[in-house]
Amino acid sequence: MPDIAEQFFNCSDRERAIFEAGIKLGTIYHQYVGAPVSLSNLQSLEEAIRQSVLVQPFVDEASVRINPDNINRHKGTYKYITLTGDMLDVSLSIRYKGSKVKARLRYIHEMDYPLMYLED
Repeated sequence: MPDIAEQFFNCSDRERAIFEAGIKLGTIYHQYVGAPVSLSNLQSLEEAIRQSVLVQPFVDEASVRINPDNINRHKGTYKYITLTGDMLDVSLSIRYKGSKVKARLRYIHEMDYPLMYLED
């Protein structure tokens, strides 16, 4: 199927794949950070994030892992935790025409920052 938006992009196929990867990772971060999370919904939230990105254009593969380490520190009826960027570990494979890139969102301890970057 032809890409009808191609006319609006003045870049190589690889640059377009990189652009698409950045859009997808940014969407995941800004859409899901703040979602309530517990051990009981951890896997379903991971799968919901994964499935939501898989329906977006040019996504070949996706894996989502939420680090459960912070979840148990809040106990009680009114104490729950919300998803934060340092809990996310997301890998995406994006293919645009003949170009394929692998992008990642994960917390880098040395930077104290959830970094989005290209792995390949």
